[in-house]
Amino acid sequence: MGYHAGQIRKNPCPRESAKATMDPAHAPDPTHLVRRLLEWHARERRDLPWRDAPPGQRDPYRVWVAEIMAQQTRLDTVRPYFERWVARFPTVYHLARAHPQEVLKLWEGLGYYARARNLHRAAQRVVEEHRGSLPADRRSLLALPGIGPYTAGAILSLAFGKAEPLVDGNVRRVLARLWDVDRPVEERATQGELWQRARTLVEAAPEGQAGALNEALMELGALLCLPRGPRCPVCPVQDHCLAAARGTQEHRPVRRPRRRIPHLHVTAAVLWQGKPYRSPVLLAQRPLDGMLGGLWEFPGGKMETTDPDLPACLRREIREELGIHIRVGEPVATVKHGYSHFRITLHAFHAFPVSGEPQALGCQDWRWLPLEEVDAYPLSAADQKVLQALQRRAPGQADAP
Repeated sequence: MGYHAGQIRKNPCPRESAKATMDPAHAPDPTHLVRRLLEWHARERRDLPWRDAPPGQRDPYRVWVAEIMAQQTRLDTVRPYFERWVARFPTVYHLARAHPQEVLKLWEGLGYYARARNLHRAAQRVVEEHRGSLPADRRSLLALPGIGPYTAGAILSLAFGKAEPLVDGNVRRVLARLWDVDRPVEERATQGELWQRARTLVEAAPEGQAGALNEALMELGALLCLPRGPRCPVCPVQDHCLAAARGTQEHRPVRRPRRRIPHLHVTAAVLWQGKPYRSPVLLAQRPLDGMLGGLWEFPGGKMETTDPDLPACLRREIREELGIHIRVGEPVATVKHGYSHFRITLHAFHAFPVSGEPQALGCQDWRWLPLEEVDAYPLSAADQKVLQALQRRAPGQADAP
């Protein structure tokens, strides 16, 4: 088809009524910042399944999986996925031996599926090149698929206790406010400055405490230093924060103006081999190297300006993707879904072959399946909703359109 907050205890620090007393002309002192953050973190750190040992002493594989899952995803959402993942793939070896479709199915619903594919490929590399142990040096970690500076910093500090920084969205926001950075955080120079600030802090931490410091920064951003309505009165470092002293915290971090998010109309065919609900339905596998790569779907694609209507769009897409002509029947479901850079309205229709045999022209693979077997295949969130609509209608629908 073409196209972190949690619960915290009341009075989390004894400085509820403290006012920002920092001189707005002076930068924060790293040593004082680190001490305050570590003290606060020791009291308020959330209990999560991957935090089964002190920071700096954790299992590298579990740290890696958790940090990859947590990218662009709330920790409340991550928890059950992480628990299922480590139950099925408890070690790098188990993950490396898994079939790609099993990996994608277990990831189903988390989104950003390239993360799962990269985890799988990287696990195979770790087994082949590092005897099944994640390397403890930055260069080797960065050479693995899907591991960037943030994930490398997390593994090195949280698992191996090394004084390596990390900067994710929460940490970026905290640092931009602490130092009152007034330039867009998307600019390369600003990113470099924030990484340097982060390195200054981890190097100021006591030996072996860099992981705890990194985790404290992430927790502060998730629990108190919120994107909107930061909880400055209960922040452990409010009197070390330039933005709080200058009253600019609601305006930090600075971001470039957002582009308008495009909206696409997309069609999908619930293509029956024969009688609806009593014959197999066709699923197509998306190309492995594209968006949602390797997932299965009800085939179709986005509407073009040259398409007179949705059924015409669907007929064209099926010709291009599978090389067959179809008849478009009644609607099945209309699904609205948002991705990071665009939104879609997915229009699913019953459809029936007219001529031709399916070929993998614009897809990786295809197959006819009984409806009850479709759920065993990894599907996107939008296609899962189409399947759910079909499952609700299946009983007593022998005379469907």
